Amino acid sequence: TIQKPKVNPKSNPEGVKNIIAIASGKGGVGKSTVASNLAVALASKGKKIALLDADVYGPSQPRMLGLSGRPSSPDGKIILPLRNHGVTTMSLGLMVPENESIVWRGPMLMGALQQMLNQVQWGEQDYLFVDLPPGTGDVQLTLTQKLKLTGAVIVTTPQDLALADVKKGADMFNKVQTPILGVIENMSGLFLQGKVNPDSNLSIEGQDVKISDDGRFGIRVDLFKKGGGKIESERLNVPLLGELPISQDIMEATDSGKPIIEHEPESQIALSFKEIAEKIARSFKDV
Repeated sequence: TIQKPKVNPKSNPEGVKNIIAIASGKGGVGKSTVASNLAVALASKGKKIALLDADVYGPSQPRMLGLSGRPSSPDGKIILPLRNHGVTTMSLGLMVPENESIVWRGPMLMGALQQMLNQVQWGEQDYLFVDLPPGTGDVQLTLTQKLKLTGAVIVTTPQDLALADVKKGADMFNKVQTPILGVIENMSGLFLQGKVNPDSNLSIEGQDVKISDDGRFGIRVDLFKKGGGKIESERLNVPLLGELPISQDIMEATDSGKPIIEHEPESQIALSFKEIAEKIARSFKDV
């Protein structure tokens, strides 16, 4: 008889209660920005939060979270992660110079991931967010096979090309029996704000704009399309966790190393991130 190969049981880093993958089928949809802001949002609620930047080809969490310096290792084995904005973070971007490209073959990347999972001293954490690279390649499969993922959140933009890749990502999580907690539609329209003469007649994209008595106005313009995230969430039979607009404020906050959650905590976009984070938290019994 042919014996089936032994499959190593899934295990999570010691002290970590829940692991949530933040994924996208396509690059350039703002997945890493969403991951960092959700992590900071839950940390601001008093939760113990960690973030693993597993986007090995484009690690951006050090810049987004204002982290610099190489993690220390007191005994040459255990790696001590860095911490800022209430989030314990580990990233390959902290291990190589910022301007140096990571030109590694698969085995080297897998070895680095194993180190970040097994040798980092994560400590007691309510949630470990994993910022996955886009797509469904070796990194995603390795992590989903080795970790007991509590669930996955899929980030998309409204246009059809991004939604087509969401289907592939969702299919991967279904195959590895990881529950999809919901869909976030990022870059969901552009909000234009300004101030004009109160007596003006203003029209943008064929829409008549309402102007307040003091001349202020605000209007949403759908640059790609509208409702794509909702359609996909209904197809997957999962919640639409939220719609996040394109915002210059997010760009400025990200470049400054201070997520919008802390940069402008009372802004509409920050409140939207907090609402999405609370929806994710409410899907767990222990929160």
